[in-house]
Amino acid sequence: MSVKLFKISVVMPVYNAEAYLKDAIESILNQTFTNFELIIVDDASIDNSYEIINEYSKKDERIVVLRNEVNLGIAKTRTKGTKYAKGKYIAVADADDISILTRLEKQYNYLEKHNDCGVVGGFIESFNSNTGKILGVREYYEDDTNLRKRLFLYCPIAQGVCMIRREVFDNIGYYDSKYPLAEDLDLWFRIGMKYKFANIQEILLKYRIHGDSATISKIQKIETLTLEIRKKYSHGYGYSMTLFDKMYNLSIQITTFIPYNIKIWVFNFMRDK
Repeated sequence: MSVKLFKISVVMPVYNAEAYLKDAIESILNQTFTNFELIIVDDASIDNSYEIINEYSKKDERIVVLRNEVNLGIAKTRTKGTKYAKGKYIAVADADDISILTRLEKQYNYLEKHNDCGVVGGFIESFNSNTGKILGVREYYEDDTNLRKRLFLYCPIAQGVCMIRREVFDNIGYYDSKYPLAEDLDLWFRIGMKYKFANIQEILLKYRIHGDSATISKIQKIETLTLEIRKKYSHGYGYSMTLFDKMYNLSIQITTFIPYNIKIWVFNFMRDK
């Protein structure tokens, strides 16, 4: 029996996401671009996530269900799904976010036309999970030059809305489990050594803000790992920090007691001055 080849493999790690999982899955299944497989990797959830996944897999043959016997964490779980993937491109999808229905189509078309681009993202619209209220739109530069200049300030691409060439992982390796919750930044630095970055200048993802969000509950750990990654790639990898980069990272290091949201406000105010 022949194996069906897909243009895109969507990899969705899941851990205890029963409250949001249906919205995330349906936003992928209803995409305008239909030639994809959806690889859902349950990371040993203890709620009803696995049962929800299996119900959807019975309805749509494009869904592949994998499950970790023990909780492995986000980086290893992403890698497991990515290694299983058969598509030319890997699209990342998180279990609590909602992809705009044209997302895969727009990103696929972009990568088909730009062979030097290793990863493409887009804008994200944040919303309150309880009220549905839109909290804001996070915009990213489109071109590689501007994105590369800001690698030491913030992630050039939002991982939850990225699409990556399959060959990228073959050439640079997979997610590094040494950097849980910051594995995307490490990957971007490695991708940038061989490929270009890009962002489609449209909202492609609705990003859910809720009490269990990793970026809320584990922000200090993320900051620590982010600083470690930036320091690593500031020497010997073809990157260099500007004076502003160094000052900004030093300020993060010495102001760990200041609430994260205040630091982000100050940074957003200053970064484009």
